[in-house]
Amino acid sequence: MKEVPVLIVGGGPVGLTASILLSRKGIRSLLVERHAGTTLHPKARGINARTMEIYRQCGVEASIREAGLPPEQAGLVVWTRTLAGEEIERRVPWRSGPQSISVSPVRNCLCAQDALEPVLRSFAERQGCGELLFSTEMIAFEQEDTWVKATIANRVSGAQTRVRARYVIASDGAQSQIRRQLGVRMRGREKVYDSINVLIKADLRPWTAHRPAALYFVEHPQMKATFLTINGTDRWGFLINNLSAYGYRAAEFTPDRSMELVRIAAGVPNLQVEVLGIVPWTASAIVAEQYCHGRIFLAGDAAHEMPPTGGFGLNTGVQDVHNLAWKLAAVLKGVAGPSLLGTYHDERAPAGQVITDQSLNNSISMGRLAEHEHNAGTIVARPEYLNEQGMIFGTCYSSPAVVSDGTAMAVVANPVTDYVPSARPGGRAPHVWLKHDGARISTLDFLGNGFVLLAGARGQAWNETARRVAAEMNLPITTIGIRDGEAEDVDGQWAGIYGIDEAGAVLVRPDGYVGWRSLSMATDPPLALRAALARILSLT
Repeated sequence: MKEVPVLIVGGGPVGLTASILLSRKGIRSLLVERHAGTTLHPKARGINARTMEIYRQCGVEASIREAGLPPEQAGLVVWTRTLAGEEIERRVPWRSGPQSISVSPVRNCLCAQDALEPVLRSFAERQGCGELLFSTEMIAFEQEDTWVKATIANRVSGAQTRVRARYVIASDGAQSQIRRQLGVRMRGREKVYDSINVLIKADLRPWTAHRPAALYFVEHPQMKATFLTINGTDRWGFLINNLSAYGYRAAEFTPDRSMELVRIAAGVPNLQVEVLGIVPWTASAIVAEQYCHGRIFLAGDAAHEMPPTGGFGLNTGVQDVHNLAWKLAAVLKGVAGPSLLGTYHDERAPAGQVITDQSLNNSISMGRLAEHEHNAGTIVARPEYLNEQGMIFGTCYSSPAVVSDGTAMAVVANPVTDYVPSARPGGRAPHVWLKHDGARISTLDFLGNGFVLLAGARGQAWNETARRVAAEMNLPITTIGIRDGEAEDVDGQWAGIYGIDEAGAVLVRPDGYVGWRSLSMATDPPLALRAALARILSLT
């Protein structure tokens, strides 16, 4: 029987990212994926800045950007009657605008999933700790007190292998067999609209090159359609939403019929089109009642299905496993108590619910739901659509793995769009530019590998305490002093944004979220820091 600390089921972006994150923490894993290779369809395309921060910390950001499109080739969102016809509206989404660089050192990225997955797979295979088996599926499993016993089968040879894993990450998609076998209840609205994705080869540059956009929405009497930019030249996605409202059925989308509708939406009757693939699908807005099931953890679409309006599905899944991986590593290494793993549900389920609800609201505003009758009028999108900086950066966790400092959350007019950087415990550690070793770097560049203690100009005692406590607890903690000669606050923003005085300190968890904050110097720094770590790691 093969033994492995973590078995990952599903080799899409979520499973591949889980493999990378665990390897970076020295945890062996086995990933099984039923398909022979990475996806052949573009599927998800938008990677938001928070997810790109994670990939930056993993060391794979540059490779993803190289595989994707530069920002200037997909900076707009455009609504038209037909692609070649009247333009109704164009927007520059907040996430693509210059203002986005004030809250993150990285920009979002448009990289289609069929280009992203090979990059992640290659990177995961080079990490050393993660084994990846494609053409392999898990066909049975059973949980025991200390192990999950699974049977995996090679889909080519039929050979079966028994695997014993301490933990399982179920990243096996919206049709998750693990979720079904566990009997997990899903809350929300299923089958809210039906769609068809058509992958095409066509040169659309005469109608797109002067207005490079990620999305070209077509409001036509015969369809509500979208041209999705993939390479910006001759490879595009073509999407028709709410099929039934327009009298279409997925079964009628032959290559010839698809080609006809592409030409109608483009407004170019003689357009040269080659149909490369046709994929029907149905959007749902549902979230698992529980993400944690003994030693099995749901992640990505297995935990939440959401409409793609806003591009949050892939991003939410990657951020799920970013939250989970450090906790699994801490428990497996014996530096945290097992109950730490329960905080995965406490933190990610509320986030998944909010994001799913808002993705559904985007779809409603755009007239995509199945119950909406065909309307020849123009429906664009609510102002929040693609301007969800509050949702991208403002998630704030509340769980036993967060030590409250008694401060209140910032009040914003619209939590979907508005983001106020804050180091209040439970929130993402804010981005602030610093000068370190002669280079301009972000506070976020110190994060991602373990706990990090950031201390103010008069907080040397915190740094000394952290080094001593780290040795006592066998827990690596990076200590950074924000002071002259170390990490210099050249713009004078750090203390104000992080909300502490010169003697205060902030403890950031391995996932980049603030676990504890001392607004000033504590009476007994070692006692305060030990207590905070013990709380976060479920050691009390």
